Amino acid sequence: MSAVAEIEIPDVACSPKVIDWLSRPKQMLIDGQWSDAASGKTFPVYNPATGEEICRVAEGNAEDIRRAVATARRVFDDVNHPWRSMTPSERGKIIWRIGDLILEHLEEFAELESIDNGKPKAVAQAADVPLAADLFHYMAGWATKIEGSTIPISVPYAPGAKFHAYTLKEPVGVVGQIIPWNFPLLMAAWKLGPALATGN
Repeated sequence: MSAVAEIEIPDVACSPKVIDWLSRPKQMLIDGQWSDAASGKTFPVYNPATGEEICRVAEGNAEDIRRAVATARRVFDDVNHPWRSMTPSERGKIIWRIGDLILEHLEEFAELESIDNGKPKAVAQAADVPLAADLFHYMAGWATKIEGSTIPISVPYAPGAKFHAYTLKEPVGVVGQIIPWNFPLLMAAWKLGPALATGN
């Protein structure tokens, strides 16, 4: 897409990495593979500051959702899958690393957020990107702090009887999330961080 290299956004100079990324097809990640929509359709994404088309994205539909959910369910149900079998501490380290990687690519993320969302790059640099990284760092700590609890039980039909009851908190499994338009990276972090920390 040669037009991508000519995007002009106030306050934002497109870096070669961002131009290269925007020029490549935007596919869906399903079952560990990048793929086009089942329908083969794409839709345009526009820079709200200029009205220019910045890229085209795979237009997912019910079939793509079905494939993604089926894959996620298969992985979640596989007790030998690394994500399912890892300890909360190991999971926390991976989630922390996501935050680190976001910070390592802060400039690129800020530029993409500005182009995609129309906000000043300085705002994305100061808020959107570091807060997304911070959320993953925060949730990494929660991975080891989600515990069950013991509940005292007393029933009138068994006076003096002692029962042992407890709550075991477990992942719910496959989680679907809708990300709003106004803070795409940050709100994706808000939803992905807790879901991953709790083992989903």
